Amino acid sequence: MEWTKERRYTRLHEVEQEEIAELSKTVNESPWRQSYHIQPVTGLLNDPNGFSFFNGEYHLFYQWFPLGPVHGLKYWYHTKSRDLVHWENIGIAIEPKDYFDSHGAYSGSAIEHNGELHLMYTGNTRDENWERHPYQCVAVMDRNGMISKREKPVISTLPKGYTAHFRDPKVWKFGETFYAVIGAQRINETGCVLLYSSPNMSDWKWEGEIKTGLTSFGYMWECPDYFEWQEKGVLIFSPQGLPPKGDEYHNIYQSGYILGEKLNFEDRSLIHGDFKELDRGFDFYAPQTMLDSMGRRILIGWMGLPELVYPTDRYGWAHCLTLPREITIQGDQLLQKPVQELALLRSEKVEAKVNIDNNTVEVAGFCGETYELMAEFTEPSALMFGVELRVGEKEKTIIYYDQTSNKVIFDRTYSGEPFATQYGTVRKCHLNASALKLHIFVDVSSVEVFVNDGAEVFTARIFPKKDSTGIRFFAQDGQVNLRATKWTIDKR
Repeated sequence: MEWTKERRYTRLHEVEQEEIAELSKTVNESPWRQSYHIQPVTGLLNDPNGFSFFNGEYHLFYQWFPLGPVHGLKYWYHTKSRDLVHWENIGIAIEPKDYFDSHGAYSGSAIEHNGELHLMYTGNTRDENWERHPYQCVAVMDRNGMISKREKPVISTLPKGYTAHFRDPKVWKFGETFYAVIGAQRINETGCVLLYSSPNMSDWKWEGEIKTGLTSFGYMWECPDYFEWQEKGVLIFSPQGLPPKGDEYHNIYQSGYILGEKLNFEDRSLIHGDFKELDRGFDFYAPQTMLDSMGRRILIGWMGLPELVYPTDRYGWAHCLTLPREITIQGDQLLQKPVQELALLRSEKVEAKVNIDNNTVEVAGFCGETYELMAEFTEPSALMFGVELRVGEKEKTIIYYDQTSNKVIFDRTYSGEPFATQYGTVRKCHLNASALKLHIFVDVSSVEVFVNDGAEVFTARIFPKKDSTGIRFFAQDGQVNLRATKWTIDKR
């Protein structure tokens, strides 16, 4: 299909039901539909939006173009859960049909106020010359789940000195004041974050630009998210336009954070350390966090990237969301661990304890398409050791530690149908470790790896054949002790 401008901006109600039914049939014939990750019923999913805990439930919205695996007219789609594991699809939450969001309801966030959930988002519009005009808008969800938009935007104008790339408000409350950080681009085409304040979620004042040490760091900062943990401040954002540097910044666009002192609201200064990537893998972007009723900071990201073609495209759908991760801080680093509720997915359990001596081994019961795997490698003398997943006749996904370089390496060169190879098929990060603990979640077409209790994370889409279900452990040039546990995750 040729995705013309007119086709990308066709509204869902303008499409015949027969076409939707045919698209759904094609999607459901895909061999790579996920089992336990959030994914679109049809079309394209991207940024997680409005992640929140409200009225006793977790609410999560995401960007959705329903008609195919491309970026077109974006809706907000709503899903909810009581346990962060079992999600119920609710349907369209925000439809782009007003003058302030005529060309898409873009990303945003949510906060409870006056007993209702306020959804703050960017309304995308285009004029007759296809020039962009963004608005910051609010919709409100009551306790019955009914959503209504405010009649007009809450921020209608751009501050001077910035381009129309002005989007993705993330809102929080400090004292009696609401604040929002919004991704922006200066007129010199460098990225930054702007700060707004409001007493009531309706009347917003521009406070100015957040002052960081990254004055020329990419050409646009998308999906900012600010929060405080104990005595530290964290700014997460997704900068576009960073050139690769060593083992870093090899994806088309990056996501990461700066950590330091709390934001000084008086002069908007943020004293911080180096920018660090949140995820060392291939497919991670636009994350959003929320604070739940237990005081946990939970993060979910888009398991995908813009402007790439994925093998699922030909089946009429694209992308999914990551599993939810609990964030904590240790020293100058964010740690990310899968939320404990994911244990609800576990079924059949197998365990193994093996010494591997310059060999590759298969262990009885260790195989599958969808599972959770814990593998602890201790007392290594081997120069390299690790695990191969989704192993088939010619396929395997490899995660291993190289003691010579002190690096964890994720290799999807042979993971199945190749894609985005122009950005490489190997990702690496430095890790000084006397032992290696891998906590891995494998779904039909994805792998998420939490290294050494969340010190590093690798996320990747993979597209192997259905019969590539093997698991192998290996050590090269020496030996290592392995203790492993695998739980089957039944398909739903």
